Amino acid sequence: MDKDFILKNEKLDELIGEGLYADAAEILFSSQINSWELMRENYAALKNVREKSFWFDSFKLKVQYNPKRIKSTSADVSLEKIISRPCFLCAENLPTEQKGLMLTDNYILLCNPYPIFPQHFTVSSMQHRSQSIQKNIKELLEITKRLSQDFTLIYNGPDCGASAPDHLHFQAGRRLLMPVENDIYQLKNYYGNILYDQEQNTISSIEDGLRTIIFIETLDLNSAVNLFEKFYRCYLNFSGAANEPLLNMLCSYNEEFGFSLIVFLRSRHRPQRFFMNGEGKLVVSPAAVDLGGLLIVPREEDFYKLNKELIKSLIREVSFEHSSFIKFSETLKNELN
Repeated sequence: MDKDFILKNEKLDELIGEGLYADAAEILFSSQINSWELMRENYAALKNVREKSFWFDSFKLKVQYNPKRIKSTSADVSLEKIISRPCFLCAENLPTEQKGLMLTDNYILLCNPYPIFPQHFTVSSMQHRSQSIQKNIKELLEITKRLSQDFTLIYNGPDCGASAPDHLHFQAGRRLLMPVENDIYQLKNYYGNILYDQEQNTISSIEDGLRTIIFIETLDLNSAVNLFEKFYRCYLNFSGAANEPLLNMLCSYNEEFGFSLIVFLRSRHRPQRFFMNGEGKLVVSPAAVDLGGLLIVPREEDFYKLNKELIKSLIREVSFEHSSFIKFSETLKNELN
């Protein structure tokens, strides 16, 4: 395959050779900001986004008015639309200005030109294959470890947030910019139930009044893969999904504490208000970042309209219903033990 889209840079090659992928990402970002006008304009616009915060019992959620995210938030992900358009993550369809760096033999790091974070990347498969976590969890965790110095990895399922469900990809955003990353241990203490705890490997269920979360903590890669696969099999069977059950995930790694996987369980892709017309409509499509506590709205009227009760209603609507989450947690606990 022709790899003209790979950024050529001696310093970049040196950093990659030393395994300093987060530092290499900085060079890629700086190069693209300087050479790609669309990206430069959209990151400059990011400085003018507006945010407001809402406090719940023991955690905070933010709302970000970000008009540049309108294409992602309102993306038509129907099968008909996907079939009819060229895949924008395939190498041959990338903009001529877009460059990347190889993270592994199978994945390339690309700057996201429609950002949520001050540095926002897409981690894209080199092959055109469907969005799926089941057989790709190990690669996600390996990439998480490589970028862990500065970044959290993000996964959106094909039916709940991925704007390119036909092409396997993850996202990477600056660490600790999503409120749940700072709140997760407090959420675990306040609302969590330990489902499994052996040899420094822990799985907890957390229901904080809005979100339904499975929280996996483990020291090493193989344990992380093993525990996630056990969770996934149980969730697939419980949901009865024909393909991938509805989930979003945030992954991080710390040299001392290992891997943390925050998995949001879902009941539906979008709330009913997304499909309404007139005053009742809200262009809000919660995915991993939104459930992570940074709710993205591309329309100004929705930014002003959103209040605490409306946010609670929207997130509850796309999360597991209480009794179903309790039942699933008990099922998972029995499977793990």
